[in-house]
Amino acid sequence: MTAPFYITTPIYYVNAKPHLGHTYTTIATDVARRFHDMKGAETFMLTGTDEHGDKIVKAAEKSGQSPREYADRISRMFAELWPELNIHCDHFIRTTDADHISVVIGILQKIYDNGDIYYSEYEGLYCFDCERFFNERELVDGKCPDHGKAPETIKESNYFFKMSRYQQWLVDTIKQNPDMIRPERYKNEVLSFLKEPLEDLCISRPKSRLQWGITLPFDDRYVTYVWFDALINYISALGYPDGENFKKFWPHSHHVVAKDILKPHGIYWPTMLRAAGIDVYKNLMVHGYWNVEDSKMSKSVGNVVDPEYLRKTYSTDAIRYFLMREMVFGLDSSFSESAIINRINSDLANDLGNLFSRVLGMFHKYFKSTVPECDPGMKNDFQLDLNADAQTAISGFCSAMENFEFHKALAAVWEYIGKMNKYVDVTAPWELAKKKEAKTQLDFVICNLLEGLRVVSGLIYPVMPETAAIMQKHLGMAPDKPFYLIDEIRKWPQIPANRILPKSISLFPRIDPETILKPEASASAQKVSSPVAPEIEFDDFSKIDLRSAKVLHAEKIPKADKLLKLDIDLGGHTRTIVAGIAKFYSPDELIGKTIVVLANLKPAKLMGVESKGMLLAAVENDQCSVAVLDRDMPAGTRLK
Repeated sequence: MTAPFYITTPIYYVNAKPHLGHTYTTIATDVARRFHDMKGAETFMLTGTDEHGDKIVKAAEKSGQSPREYADRISRMFAELWPELNIHCDHFIRTTDADHISVVIGILQKIYDNGDIYYSEYEGLYCFDCERFFNERELVDGKCPDHGKAPETIKESNYFFKMSRYQQWLVDTIKQNPDMIRPERYKNEVLSFLKEPLEDLCISRPKSRLQWGITLPFDDRYVTYVWFDALINYISALGYPDGENFKKFWPHSHHVVAKDILKPHGIYWPTMLRAAGIDVYKNLMVHGYWNVEDSKMSKSVGNVVDPEYLRKTYSTDAIRYFLMREMVFGLDSSFSESAIINRINSDLANDLGNLFSRVLGMFHKYFKSTVPECDPGMKNDFQLDLNADAQTAISGFCSAMENFEFHKALAAVWEYIGKMNKYVDVTAPWELAKKKEAKTQLDFVICNLLEGLRVVSGLIYPVMPETAAIMQKHLGMAPDKPFYLIDEIRKWPQIPANRILPKSISLFPRIDPETILKPEASASAQKVSSPVAPEIEFDDFSKIDLRSAKVLHAEKIPKADKLLKLDIDLGGHTRTIVAGIAKFYSPDELIGKTIVVLANLKPAKLMGVESKGMLLAAVENDQCSVAVLDRDMPAGTRLK
């Protein structure tokens, strides 16, 4: 029986509206939860907002609101954004919720009664932005590593948690559970920190300077420090101590956090749990930063990316795919809109979208919307079965998803998509359709391709649920049956003969970067189109292999208004190139011409056709002229 799965995001501080960093963490958490849904597990996902502390008071004052009014407004932004991004949590917690406050008070009293909280005067270096004290060794050039400001020396009396008492226990626990903190580099980072003596943790703030917080149950002159309030949300949301959800899900708990809050989650939280007599979480999954213009995304730097803008500009599924495909979980990654557009055009429009349109287009053309009977014997006769590759893709996908390697999981799916596109090229259904004796083979090829699309639609579900649903609708799959379950995806075949399938649609239209990117973001494109290109050395030019080629055959590429497929003689051998000149030339106009081709260009797949080279042409506005030789030359002659 599959074990329950409990996964949490950090609760986000409401001193600012949601940004890309919050979005990545929450989507990654949602993707992991959906994957465990696919395995048949009972899942529970938690997110929410952290609403107490100095920074909230300051932000509220700046906006002309009370702390409660301000927290309500920002918390609502988070709660309303997540459904727009197809993120569905089971509970959205706020640290101002009455039941959460009650649990915090109960745990504080329990730890205090056990003798692990004491009162003392303390003088130290305090960062008001972080709302915590720093040791000298934690600073970078005397400044807070996160905010770049020198902390202030303050002296006051506070309550402290005897965190040092649990240092060796924590070291032993981490070593005995090697998967407790992942990826491994972050486990090693925590263990490295624990080689130094662990100081006790200040857990209060005097009401003389902060009243917006939970009052300590054993001293009403103080409020609780943010971490001893915020971290407890992970169990208060489950109804600790007696709630059924706590009993069911806490033994299977997984926290997802960014690396800037590794220390509170890797050190403070486990020791707090130990002191309260609660089992430690199962996993802490730590991811890196999104860098914008080579620096960490930060409100203070002014390079924060708005997820609402991204959603409206590129679509929810496209953004979910980009974030999961682009970042290696645990490492930093760079963000740019040009990178989003490249992913959409290459992976989603060219690979997935083109495959979906080609297959369903051929299906409707040759079978009039009705799935044909498929002879299973054809699998051995022609080695045309896609099932073995599908099973390999499913296994690779599952293995990667278990390890939070979302980019690898998607790579496994896209490798299968690539094999399916190649399968179309090799089997050439359009040729089979011309031969009556090949009807059985054509039936088998199309049925295999439909089944392959079914597998793809299931595997992309956790990352692109809307696209998965659209694909499954056009494959005639019942909306009330969970075809995304791994056990269902593995079954082959699943699409019965005589099923009627709806017409295809375009999943991901290509994006013209110039219609979206700002002028400053398109600087490189502007430079390319300038009247005179930058000077190059002769050695650079000598790498270019320009050759004469004779056009043997030309035809339009289905579903691609601008593209022509050309078969050319390059001197003793033929090859195929794709050219974006269909609006200027008909296929017949090019057959027999001797054109100029860049012969050593790296092959690229366009609309499912592999292009090995590029013809030369002059293009200006609505005019185009292909470069041709004015005298006969043998095909394959190199231009000098």
